[in-house]
Amino acid sequence: MVSKELVAASGAPLILSILSRGESYGYAIIQEVRGLSGGRMQWTDGMLYPVLHRLEEQGLIRSRWGISETGRKRRYYRLRSEGGRALKDMMNQWQVVFSTLMKASEGEPCAT
Repeated sequence: MVSKELVAASGAPLILSILSRGESYGYAIIQEVRGLSGGRMQWTDGMLYPVLHRLEEQGLIRSRWGISETGRKRRYYRLRSEGGRALKDMMNQWQVVFSTLMKASEGEPCAT
């Protein structure tokens, strides 16, 4: 299972990545993360919706109300062009973190 700290840190880039493939809604995003992680990342509504609201306030995503197949109201989210640019930046930052972690675990000496 992935720690709460890493789940929280990865929230925005994961949501933006999922939305880069098309419009989605909260429960579907939670299920997508669960599937992509092989069940090792367990997101809840309480974790997801504050991040969605923050991303919308930042202008990275937008939302609209729609009707589900069962006739219930559902809020759909989609990536804005600003969100695509932010996603690229976040992915570059995660690449730096991952690369640094791998080098540290391989015992490479630190540059001075």
